[in-house]
Order: sequence, then C-alpha cells, then structure tokens
Amino acid sequence: MATPIRILHVLQRMEAGGTQALLMNLYRKIDRTKVQFDFFVEYLDREFYDDEIEKLGGKIYYNNVRKDKNIIKFERNLEKVLKSGKYKIIHVHAYTIGYFVLKVAKKYGVPVRIAHSHENETVRDAKYPMKLIMQKLYPIYATDYMACSDDAGKYLFKKRDYSVLKNAIDTKKFTFNKEIRKQVREKLRLQNKFVVGNVGRLYPEKNQKFLIEIFNNIHNKIKNAVLIIIGNGPLKMDLLKQVRELGLEDSVIFLENRRDINELEQAFDVFIFPSLFEGLGIAAIEAQAAGIPTLCSTNVAKDAKISPLYNEQSLEVDPKIWSDQAIEISRNTLAHTNTEKYVVDSGYDVSETVRWVTEFYIEKYNKVTLN
Repeated sequence: MATPIRILHVLQRMEAGGTQALLMNLYRKIDRTKVQFDFFVEYLDREFYDDEIEKLGGKIYYNNVRKDKNIIKFERNLEKVLKSGKYKIIHVHAYTIGYFVLKVAKKYGVPVRIAHSHENETVRDAKYPMKLIMQKLYPIYATDYMACSDDAGKYLFKKRDYSVLKNAIDTKKFTFNKEIRKQVREKLRLQNKFVVGNVGRLYPEKNQKFLIEIFNNIHNKIKNAVLIIIGNGPLKMDLLKQVRELGLEDSVIFLENRRDINELEQAFDVFIFPSLFEGLGIAAIEAQAAGIPTLCSTNVAKDAKISPLYNEQSLEVDPKIWSDQAIEISRNTLAHTNTEKYVVDSGYDVSETVRWVTEFYIEKYNKVTLN
C-alpha cells in the first residue's frame, strides 16, 4: 500500500472523553503507514488531543455548527472536504449531527459510511424530543453500523446488524504498580487517607452531584476520606457550591483533565461511577485494569463488567446504601493487584482492537476500490 487509507472521523470535538480516548488509543497503536485518521469536528476551539493528533500526522477540520447552528454552512464545509475524493471511509460518532454528515457523504460518493453508537440513553432535557428524531434519522444513510457495547447498539440501531468495537485501553499503562501508588499518594498528600475516585466530564449524565452525596455519607463514617474528581465541564461551579454547603472543602479535590490518569488512579481505594447512562463506561474498564474496586450504577452498560472488582447499584436507592457498599467493596482481595488478565481475556486490550479495526478498514477499502 503506497499511501495510507485515510479515515475521516466525525464527532463533536477531540476533548478528554470516552469516545475520544478510544480513538486516540487506536490511533497511537495503529500502523499509520496503512491507516491514517483525520477529524471533522463541530467546534472551532482547539482541544485536549489536537496537538497529539497533528504530531501523529492527522488533520483536523474545524467547524462552528454548535454555536452558529448553521447546518447548511456545516454541510458545505463537509462537501469541500469530500469533493476531493480523498476519503473512501467516513466514520461518524455523533448521532446528533450524523444524519446530515452521512447524507452529504452519500451524495459525494463516499462508499463506506459508518454510524457508530456510543450511548445507551440520552439526557431527558428540553432537547430530548429532537434528540429522539435525530437518533431515528442517524442510520438512514449509513452502510455499516458499530457500537461500543451491545446496549449501545440495541439502543440506536434496534434490529439492524451492528459490530461491537470495544472501547479498548492500553492495559499495561493502567496495570497496578505499588511504587506509583506510593508516589502519587505522597505527591497529593494522601498518605493514610481513604481515597474515593471518579473520572468523567462534569456533565449531568455523569451524575457527580449524586456522587458527592454518596461521598458525604462515606466521610461521615471515615473522617480521613478524600474524594478526587478528574474532569472538566460546565457543572464545576455547581459542584463546588455543593461541596461548600456540605462543609467538605478540605476533603474533595477537583483535578482538570489530565494525561496521567493511569497513574492518578493508582492512588484510589475505590472508584464510584454513578452515571445516568453510559454506552460502555471506559473509565470503569480503566479502574478495574488498575486494580481498583469499582461501583457503577446499573445504568452503565453490562459490558463494563470485566472482573470480580466490578459492582453495581441502582440509582433509585439512598446514597447511604451506595456509601456502605463502597466501603465494603474496598476490602476486595483483588484490590491493588495485577488484573491485566481480566482485561485481556475480556477483549479490552487495545492490541486486539487495533488488529480488528485495521482489518475492517482495509477490507472495506479494498472492496470498494478494487472491484
């Protein structure tokens, strides 16, 4: 293959999120002499992964559709990119804009058009009726369907056939390391602390308001307990206010998006993930890979359970029940041990996923260019 196949990925932006983490895990490991990634995004702002993408040889096409709401302009920008004929495969990760993207891709002769589902529910806000409409329209112009889990596939694609592309991780980066745990806890002054961890964007669906209620109950029982929340988002001020009202300012640490999450997680004693919904929940996979007892809501996709460290609880019960369960599971005998085998055996190690997706792209490309 003289030049690599270029895949155009379409999504909101390359911020620090689960979908983006999957794409970057694949991008770092894929043979870029065979397959290259470019990105068509919905915002003008540079984001968390943009510098790395460009260093790896990828191109980012910026748009302003999320702010100017000009879908016609957005479609014309996409038309300019697709008219060149450079892309034979377009891979869409955002159902909210997916219908328009895939329609334009079909018009300009992109033969492989992938609709990818990353959610098993959606926030029921004022935009909910419109979201349902866009979900129904999303698959119409697609030729192939992918999902991060069975839950996510069934949610968006109903009875259509879809492939599950697992949100794989670089397992060895997360494998428990006693020395790193010691160093991180010393650096953050967490020696002799009971550390509760959470990783996720500060958005309603991540349910960190409920997480803080859970932690308040934990803190009432374990006075040296500390909560670490890693992530950015529009709810940060509201969450800080909640922490102040509960008198937990000295016990809750907010950290911005970080590139060393794999090391920070080593310091956790328990990971709590009370999301309203998750297409998969890659953060829960990473936590188990790091040997951390993990407590998720029953709304997280079942595929996220890859080890005996995984536990779940309903969001319908009192936060006190969550807090008692979190304390109990922190004593799991697998805690802070090497759990690499569970990740590999469940198919969530990135090496296997890279092999699968490389073969998928090349097979699709050859089929439409050689026939």
